[in-house]
Amino acid sequence: MDFDAAIQSHIAWKRKLADYLIHPNGSLRSDEVGADDRCELGKWIYSNAAAFGPQPVYEELKSKHAEFHRCASDVVRMADSGRSISEEIALGGNSGYSQASISVVGALMKMMSLSH
Repeated sequence: MDFDAAIQSHIAWKRKLADYLIHPNGSLRSDEVGADDRCELGKWIYSNAAAFGPQPVYEELKSKHAEFHRCASDVVRMADSGRSISEEIALGGNSGYSQASISVVGALMKMMSLSH
């Protein structure tokens, strides 16, 4: 697993979701965004469950990653609702999305330190 690439990928989601809040054009679907097993990191998490499953940091990553996808899905649903939602409310530092993203990056960094 390229942990640095996984971290960058999660950081890039904020820009993608911010753009979607401005132009909710249907290019993102909340059910697809909410699936935590379809992105590269999710595929890695689910394919390595036997190897890492008992390790607390692996379980933390799996849980935080699932929460990240739930929060990202919520942002897509908010954008699709037609209501005007500010980027600060949806993605800002106090948002569920932001907290989940920070948690995923932290768990990835812990996994990276274990793999070296």
